[in-house]
Amino acid sequence: MNLPTKLTVSRIVIVVVMLLGLFTCDILYMAGILTTMPMIGPINLAYFISFFLFVIASLTDMLDGKIARKYNLVTDMGKFLDPVADKLLVNLTLIYLALPHFGTNNAVIPVSCVIIMIGRDLIIDAFRLVASTKGSVVAANIFGKLKTVFQMVAIPMVLLNSWPFAYFDADWNNYLRICNIAIYIATAMSLISLIIYLKQNWHILLEKKEND
Repeated sequence: MNLPTKLTVSRIVIVVVMLLGLFTCDILYMAGILTTMPMIGPINLAYFISFFLFVIASLTDMLDGKIARKYNLVTDMGKFLDPVADKLLVNLTLIYLALPHFGTNNAVIPVSCVIIMIGRDLIIDAFRLVASTKGSVVAANIFGKLKTVFQMVAIPMVLLNSWPFAYFDADWNNYLRICNIAIYIATAMSLISLIIYLKQNWHILLEKKEND
């Protein structure tokens, strides 16, 4: 296992550790063992730690691809694990943050946005799978990249309870807070990119395989 693949695996491990820690806090609170959630200013301590884990995992995503390309360390295992690790990092965190939690006053992501973003990913992945069997490549578009950018900005903001904006939006309706506005933008980018993908590549579903 080369260095880029090790970084990818470490990203999966970080996601598991982060979510286990968060769920453990929820369980301890429900059991009455943990009566209050420690806070750092407006930020829940468990979410504060998760923020750093999420950032570290995101950095491994940047590094593994660069190292693999620079030193010609691209492998089939890396090609398989990298998108899996990416989806686990983003989608599992989104799902967790959309769930109600005990003992926290943190911002909550609208469930509808999470469903749309994950649904979009499933459709695109299925589309790419069909395209690959026909020798076609479904290229990413700018809105798909913007979706990823806004997700990677919005998720840390939610973990930090909309900090630094929490000093003036803490009393706002949860779904109107700045961190959720970033989530709405990411959701909009998801829908736009999906429409473009389908419009530009629908013909792939109607074509026969190249060797047919």
